[in-house]
Amino acid sequence: MPAKSGIRPRTTGIYFLRSPAAVTETFPLSLLLIILLALIFDYINGFHDTANAIATSLATGALAPRTAVILAAGMNLLGAFTFTGVALTIAEGIITPYALLQNPRAVTAALLAAVCWNLLTWYRGLPSSSSHALVGALAGATLAACGPGGVNTGGLCNILQSLILSPPLALLAGFTTMLIITLYARLCRLQGGLYNRFRQLQRLGAALQAFSHGTNDAQKTMGIITLALVLAGNQETFTVPLWVKICSALALALGTARGGWRIIRTVGRGITPLDPPAGFAADLGSGAVILGATLWGLPVSTTHVISSSITGVGLTRGKGAVHWSTVGKILLAWLFTLPASAAMGAAFYFLCLALAP
Repeated sequence: MPAKSGIRPRTTGIYFLRSPAAVTETFPLSLLLIILLALIFDYINGFHDTANAIATSLATGALAPRTAVILAAGMNLLGAFTFTGVALTIAEGIITPYALLQNPRAVTAALLAAVCWNLLTWYRGLPSSSSHALVGALAGATLAACGPGGVNTGGLCNILQSLILSPPLALLAGFTTMLIITLYARLCRLQGGLYNRFRQLQRLGAALQAFSHGTNDAQKTMGIITLALVLAGNQETFTVPLWVKICSALALALGTARGGWRIIRTVGRGITPLDPPAGFAADLGSGAVILGATLWGLPVSTTHVISSSITGVGLTRGKGAVHWSTVGKILLAWLFTLPASAAMGAAFYFLCLALAP
């Protein structure tokens, strides 16, 4: 395409508006702010979602609290370096590049909204979804800034499908895994040493759960930063730079090490009583769903996946084994987070616009 048109193609097949003068004048501070807010979101996501990896192990006594947090932080760090598919989905699948270039405040507002929502739900001890918060806030802020044309409708629908379908899949995975474990124990007559064997296995399950959390959740921050770098002209393609991987991985790991004990209590003890076999089944079922989504490049709510898997495990002992009041609160948070964060994203956009017109 001719250079004078001001449009240049990228390797992803999307066309971007090239305006070096405008970028030079308006984007550097916004770029730095976006990177800072994205890493803050990643850190908060870490301690907000610590429960995803270690709540079951703490509830059953398979791991001591300090050991569990160190394991979760280390495996989150390792997982964050492993894949980049989710990062590319976040970078390209929610808003159009033109919208971000013309309205960097939209991304700033979205990150502010997601951070505030995570802090609010953490304070209340509610295991809400950081993924829902980020997706909703990005969509809401972009709609406020650019109208419907700023939202990548097809990509957003795909992301919403993965967010909606993953909890029921995790519930089924937890339920099925627990049934298999129960049947295996009966056939092999393992009643005597069952708890000890699965207490050892649950440590592996916790490591898998933490690793899968890192592969999915850290990618969301990488995607936001990479998109900002591409549109600022700092790089040509949607390839996640090494320093972005390192910063995102460290922020998530440090946040995980901080530990979100309020939510750990809700997830580990509030849904259903857990023993080592049940804890292992919940970790294995949820970890498989998260890793599967990551391999497909789909963001999921790791919080709701593990909560649903635990619920599925509890259902193998009958409806009465599940604390439905807690499940109801989690379900309300699941339903409410997207619209609430979208409204907050729009509100923060108008606030940013008023403070810095």
